[in-house]
Amino acid sequence: MSEQYFTAQPSARHRPGSVRVLLPGLHLNLRTDSGVFSADRLDPGTRLLLDTAPPPPATGDLLDLGCGYGPLALVLAARSPGARIWAVDINERALELTARNASEADLPNVRCALPDDPALPPRFDLIWSNPPIRVGKQALHQMLRTWLARLRDGSSGYLVVQRNLGADSLQRWLTESGWPAERTAARAGYRVLRVTGPAGGDR
Repeated sequence: MSEQYFTAQPSARHRPGSVRVLLPGLHLNLRTDSGVFSADRLDPGTRLLLDTAPPPPATGDLLDLGCGYGPLALVLAARSPGARIWAVDINERALELTARNASEADLPNVRCALPDDPALPPRFDLIWSNPPIRVGKQALHQMLRTWLARLRDGSSGYLVVQRNLGADSLQRWLTESGWPAERTAARAGYRVLRVTGPAGGDR
């Protein structure tokens, strides 16, 4: 089942594959496998985020939340070689793929981590995420509360969400919860939401 991508240890039998990420000045060939998100192609939501998000900060701690096999994390790492890129996922198979893809792409500034890894910094200068909407609304909201609270003051998070999976209601919830969210891009039923707000504190 595709839902296995948000479990710690997917039970799906291994089925190695690859996905190419082609951007201006950047070509990546990424290893994939069954049991991770969108293993057979670059997800169109991820593509929209890559195509439309502004350039990431040159330095600091940047987070790819729910990294999968690493397309967002590796693009961040390539675009900002002076930054530390934190690729976070609950899926251990995904983290192994991201680490291998970063190594093969010669991107040593990628750090792979489980969500509870004590090495993770307390604050981030940017968050990119194609969040696991199918975990359910309660779990999704708790995840976003936890990680958006770690944005530095003045920093932003960019989330890509499919419209028919609740992008508009998520935008309203974010704004009502203290993180003003604006739509910055839309294509093929996907929305990119830019989230801002003061770091820290419970909401």
